[in-house]
Amino acid sequence: MSLLASRSQLRASFARWALLLVPAVVLAGFLSGKLSASGPGNAWFDSLAKPGIYPPPYLFGVVWTLLYAMMGLAFALVCSAWGARGRMAAIGAFIVQLALNLAWSPLFFGAHQITAALVLILVLDLAVAVTIVLFWRIRTVAGLLLVPYLAWILFASVLTWQFLQLNPDADGREVSGAVQRIKL
Repeated sequence: MSLLASRSQLRASFARWALLLVPAVVLAGFLSGKLSASGPGNAWFDSLAKPGIYPPPYLFGVVWTLLYAMMGLAFALVCSAWGARGRMAAIGAFIVQLALNLAWSPLFFGAHQITAALVLILVLDLAVAVTIVLFWRIRTVAGLLLVPYLAWILFASVLTWQFLQLNPDADGREVSGAVQRIKL
């Protein structure tokens, strides 16, 4: 029997990939949110009417941190699958969906483009579904790790649509955040 690598070598390869990719994906998500001033505290976002299904704000940080960590683990599983058929296509699909994901916060929170953010997240939904299929073919666990992410962004798609429905005049509107005080 001729093996390309022993089980211990494969585990070591996965560990190295995971040590690199999990923090990198989590950091990328964190920076995308921070640089676009996402969430409460953003004057434009605070001025929007919130949908009834809008969860408590603290939940977004918790959920996204877990999802980004799971995404990094799934990506590490695929990256460490040396010689697997379709590996490069799966890696490419992951990079594309991650770029789309990281572009959403700057588009929604930074540029205040709700319609464009809705279109972007619908494309992201499709890109993640394709990535899940490609990952599943290489490592079933890698595909499974992305399923909660797909569920969350499908929810976020509905939420984005509801924000647009409730705030049609806010699409592209600038808010200064300045406070005007009138002294009587």
